[in-house]
Amino acid sequence: MSDARMRIRKKTYVKFVRCEWVMPQAKRSIQSEVAIDGVTLIWRLHREQQWFVEDGWKGVAIHVKVAEGARKELHLEYPAVGTQKAGYTRPGLIKQNISPAKVAAHIRLAIEAGYDPGSRGKPFVFQVDELPG
Repeated sequence: MSDARMRIRKKTYVKFVRCEWVMPQAKRSIQSEVAIDGVTLIWRLHREQQWFVEDGWKGVAIHVKVAEGARKELHLEYPAVGTQKAGYTRPGLIKQNISPAKVAAHIRLAIEAGYDPGSRGKPFVFQVDELPG
């Protein structure tokens, strides 16, 4: 096979691969510190709203950890948000606003529900009913 044919095939293949590639969205870096009951906690955005094959749409997830030492983490799981489009509602890639005051309130709710920041063990997963923003 001639070099000219190989170059043409390679160029066609590269173009095809580029057409199939979808660039991932850049992840936001949101992090804050809050003091609750004398304990300093650091929370950060762990996951944006996204589609999972097994579970469908999952909302924003925020992970909370104690600033000093290795302690039990708190995972705040928020509901997925739908977008309104010409007569129907569907979940989509929506970047939600995240309010530090609301996240602090949700951490307090998790503490009331049984999360102990001073204990050790597996992460405490808390499903939040309202949005973080």
